[in-house]
Amino acid sequence: MTPSIGFDGSPTPSLGVEWEFALVDKTTGALRNCAAELFERVVAREDPDLTRRVHRELLRNTVEVVTGVCTTVGEAVDDLRHTLAVVRPMAEAIGVDLYGAATHPYGEWSTAQLTEGPRYAELIERTQWWGRQMLIWGVHVHVGISKRDKVLPVMNALLAYYPHLLALSASSPMWGGQDTGYASNRAMMFQQLPTAGLPFQFSQWADFEGFVADQKMTGIIDHMNEIRWDIRPSPHLGTIEVRVCDGVSTVAELQALVALIHCLVVDLDDHFTAGTLPRELAPWLVQENKWRAARYGLDAVIITDADCAERLVTDDLADLLDRLAPVARRLACVDELASVARIVEGRASYQRQREVFSRTGDMRDVVSAVVAELDC
Repeated sequence: MTPSIGFDGSPTPSLGVEWEFALVDKTTGALRNCAAELFERVVAREDPDLTRRVHRELLRNTVEVVTGVCTTVGEAVDDLRHTLAVVRPMAEAIGVDLYGAATHPYGEWSTAQLTEGPRYAELIERTQWWGRQMLIWGVHVHVGISKRDKVLPVMNALLAYYPHLLALSASSPMWGGQDTGYASNRAMMFQQLPTAGLPFQFSQWADFEGFVADQKMTGIIDHMNEIRWDIRPSPHLGTIEVRVCDGVSTVAELQALVALIHCLVVDLDDHFTAGTLPRELAPWLVQENKWRAARYGLDAVIITDADCAERLVTDDLADLLDRLAPVARRLACVDELASVARIVEGRASYQRQREVFSRTGDMRDVVSAVVAELDC
């Protein structure tokens, strides 16, 4: 008998945000393997709340700042600001800056050191060269879902908006000292891990339970958190976790993306309840949209529905923001959602990085520009 997976539903559409940063040398801009030193300073504060909000990641050049359980975008952003106000001086004291883009323009994977721990060691042992390549950083957003039966239909519907989220957040055009030609090279890199990438589009929770059972039976995973999909259920938290977005370097862009995700999930939850969810995009259409957004960013022409209609992603975004305006009022994030349009108007991170490099010809200036954008 297939083991059941409970879902600890959230009575309200709660919100949680995880924001990953690279640690870069204040003088050279190079990646530094000094997360352990930073965490020593965090622990020395003897503040359990701070310790819960600052996390280790796979590599020692990375730190993750997380919120508690929040009710609004504004509350989540204030939570992150508070933590960063403590962490940034600690980083400066050891000679590093927080770098918020999804890849480092000239970082070398061969010099990155692994964080100690059996979970990370096993990942690298299994994935080898591809696992060692993961010099990537992102933003993850959790939104509470009240009932288990809603999770998969809402996830599947949310995939239609994957390209919107990736295009807006794309911040990884450069890799290994070269411009890749992609707006988001991170999206292409991360999917090389065996349990990462787009989720399977299951229609029933029992199908998901069977998938997890097969994964465990065959030794692909030991724990559910090793399913690293771009959008995944988090049953123990009662959330859908959206992991689509590239790393973000400004609070303004972060709050825009979090507001868009919060509104989208709640809107799709409403449509599920009303029985009005649109037909899902076929998996091959979702896959194509991911590629187009990763390649072309805000210039992507995306597939918008199951009938294969196509449209420029920024045009579709404009209509989407209008549609979500009533939801934003309910969720108290009207201003934050409106700021999505300012990303389009002011140019996304991948575009700003290319402009800096075009102007100076030096990728160290790109790193400096990204670091300078952190406005909290």
